[in-house]
Parts: sequence; structure tokens; C-alpha cells
Amino acid sequence: MLTWGFTVSLYIEARIRADLDDLWARTQEPGSHQRWDLRFTEIDYLPCQEGEPQHFRYATRVLPFLMVAGTGISAGEKRRPDGTRTSALRFASPHPLSLLEEGSGYWRYVPTNDGDGIRFVTGYDYRPRWGRFGRIADRAVFRPLMGWATAWSFDRLRLWLERGITPERALLHGAAECVARVLCVVAAVLFAPMTALATAALMLMLPPLPTTPAARRCLRTPPERARAPRILTTLATAKEQQS
Repeated sequence: MLTWGFTVSLYIEARIRADLDDLWARTQEPGSHQRWDLRFTEIDYLPCQEGEPQHFRYATRVLPFLMVAGTGISAGEKRRPDGTRTSALRFASPHPLSLLEEGSGYWRYVPTNDGDGIRFVTGYDYRPRWGRFGRIADRAVFRPLMGWATAWSFDRLRLWLERGITPERALLHGAAECVARVLCVVAAVLFAPMTALATAALMLMLPPLPTTPAARRCLRTPPERARAPRILTTLATAKEQQS
């Protein structure tokens, strides 16, 4: 069973200038969530009794012909005395090709004291499968990639709420800007080889366009006393759900 202490393995925080109800809807409705979150291709709620935690199914397309699926359970607190909102979940994938075996996490929605937006925060951790190889692959590649994908997705969500740029358009903007930067480096290699290295460094350092999602716009270092919400302890683990 995963436990939470004063720190979390992956932490991402974005400042989003939007209505709290709109942010809640875009993140809690499966149809909206799967549009902006790069980590998921499909999210579906499963039938449940009113007042009980929500069970769901998720899937990610890792190759054009391969989908890796899993299930989870979530619960939210939409009305809290301090004006914040919270959502917590546990999830697991039985698929043998999924590096992620079991995990848990939370979202926090914290209106700022200055009234200038909402701190949208996530913290999560998971257990990789495949033994020692899985742990090495996770630390070296998968975990950094998950952190980047979460932060990039959060900024994609911000652009949707703040500027009205749909997730689909934001993806096209990101792809177009990436291609343009690569072409600049290729042109330098072909026509001005002496400047190729400097051009590549410049393309890496230049900030993305305001309409392009960027992971660098999100905070990735958790506060010293970042804790998971208590509601997480009320959710059953994957093994308990199966029993």
C-alpha cells in the first residue's frame, strides 16, 4: 500500500485565472478531462451508488495499435470551510505492458488570497512493475516523462480556460512550434555550420509562444509540508477493491 508523508514523488502546481466552477468542471468531467490531459486517451465513469466514491476506467494509447488500460476510484470535496476544493484517487493497471502498477494522488483547488486566480495543485506517486528493471526505467525515463506530461497538460488546461484555446488547437500550436525550431537548427547546419551549435542552444532557451503549452510555466518543487488530503485515506486500495 502506498503511503504519504510530508513529501510527494511528483508535484505540479499551476496558477490559473479562471472561475473555480469552470476549473472543477473541466477537470472532473471525464469528457473534458481526457481532452487536455496528455496522460490519458480515454476516461469513463463506471456505475456506482449515489454518495459512494466514483469508480472509473482509464486507457492510454502507447502505440497506434496498443491501448493500456486501468481502473481507479475517486472522491471529491466540492465544499470546504476554507473555500478550497479537493479530489483524491487511487488507480491501478493490470496490463502486463504497463510500467505503472498501482498509485494514488490528489488535486487541490486553492483560490489565491489576492483573488488573482486559482492554485491548481497535484501530487501523486505510484509503484512500478517489472522488478529492478522497472524501478531503473522508472527513475531514468518514465517518472521524469510523467512529471513533464502532467505540467504540460496543466498549462494546456490553463490556455483553454484563460484564452479559449481548445486542447486540440494547443496541441497543434505546440507541434508547429517544435517543428519550426527543429527546422531552424537544420537550416543552420546546412547553410551556416559554424552557428549550428549556438542556434540549437538558442532554440532550447527561447521561451515558448504565449499560445503554446509549456511545462516550464508550472511549479515542480513541492512545499516542504505538502501533504495528501485526508480524503485519500478513505479510498480503497486496488487489492481491497478486488476483494
